[in-house]
Amino acid sequence: MMQLYWSPRSRSFSALWLMEETGQPYERVLTDISTGAQKTADYLAINPMGKVPALKDGEATLAEAAAICAYVAERYPEAGLSPPLGDPLRAKFLYWLFFSPGCIEPAMVQIATKLEMNSVAAGWGDAQRVFDVLDAALAKGPWILGKRFSAADVAIGSALNFSVRLFKMVPSRPSFDAYIDRCRARPAFQRAEKIAAG
Repeated sequence: MMQLYWSPRSRSFSALWLMEETGQPYERVLTDISTGAQKTADYLAINPMGKVPALKDGEATLAEAAAICAYVAERYPEAGLSPPLGDPLRAKFLYWLFFSPGCIEPAMVQIATKLEMNSVAAGWGDAQRVFDVLDAALAKGPWILGKRFSAADVAIGSALNFSVRLFKMVPSRPSFDAYIDRCRARPAFQRAEKIAAG
């Protein structure tokens, strides 16, 4: 059985939501970052970065929320959370899955800190472009891949819920609000939210 190392009020919500979407049993291992639990030698053996989430699946261990989303979606293909190898939609799936940590998260930090960055030097370009591109993609809806919900929606939906709704770091847009509402209406999201709330 997979073990998910997670902490409330953290980026591990996306992995928690994803595990709930699979419908498969898993063990939740609370690693409360507010108490420093991520700094123990046992935890650092799983994720030397000392961050959550992390996942253990037998002898395999990995961290980083998007990587966990990709791994779990492939391990449980019956959940339909990723297009299979060879499906042309897989390219867009991978693009959007990694758009969240590669573009959305740095853009959130840029906005929240008012950090001035050279858009050529910044890997994400600039925050305005990131959210304009996301806005255009989500306006087509209902999901980031169109009619198909996927693990990419878990990554993007978690990031938008965090940055737009919970912490109001990013200004809302109609496409963001409608998308977040669709994400929050999913039973797996609601179960994850209840678990995260304790």
